[in-house]
Amino acid sequence: MYLPTILLLLSATAPLTTSHPTLLIPRQSRTTRNDLQNGSACKPFTLIFARGTTEVGNLGTVVGPPLISALGRVLPGGANSLAVQGVNYPANVAGFAVGGDRAGSRDMAALVSGVCEGSKIILAGYSQGAQLVHNAIPQLPQAAANKIAAVVMFGDPKNGDALGKGADAKSKTFCNAGDLICRGQAVILAPHLTYGSDTGDAARFVAGLSGR
Repeated sequence: MYLPTILLLLSATAPLTTSHPTLLIPRQSRTTRNDLQNGSACKPFTLIFARGTTEVGNLGTVVGPPLISALGRVLPGGANSLAVQGVNYPANVAGFAVGGDRAGSRDMAALVSGVCEGSKIILAGYSQGAQLVHNAIPQLPQAAANKIAAVVMFGDPKNGDALGKGADAKSKTFCNAGDLICRGQAVILAPHLTYGSDTGDAARFVAGLSGR
């Protein structure tokens, strides 16, 4: 066995890491959201998102932020109806090589189980983050899996693999022509880096399942 060589073309700026001197909850940047961990009020919708390998923060830059913006435009109640939690995991090459970071996958499952009753869960992942989605869903008790309203994945290394727990019927995968990651090859080319342009379609898919 060997670790696959990955051509990483991503370039991103570091997240803002400021905090307000009188608050216990840190100010969040565009690439980091921790609404569940910070104890935010229960919202009608909860997005749990896992970023791709080497991306910054816990949302990254390629898919996470534009997906949040797109959901805010189409969900009933707008952005104020949506809680967002990024999965805090290393997102390194070693995790990708084993099919998705193991601890991160467990953490994603735990986040789903901990979402407040009545909130519709949107589970999403990009690149290695999609691996985490595949790994997390089978770990869920069926009652927790039933809380998932929609699943969207982008540049999925496990494209074509079943999710289980009833999630396949409410999932959509975006895989670009020429994206070798979606073919199981560990090479990142330009088509793997453009999924931000698919987030509008993904958000409309989610909104359709939510009954809007």
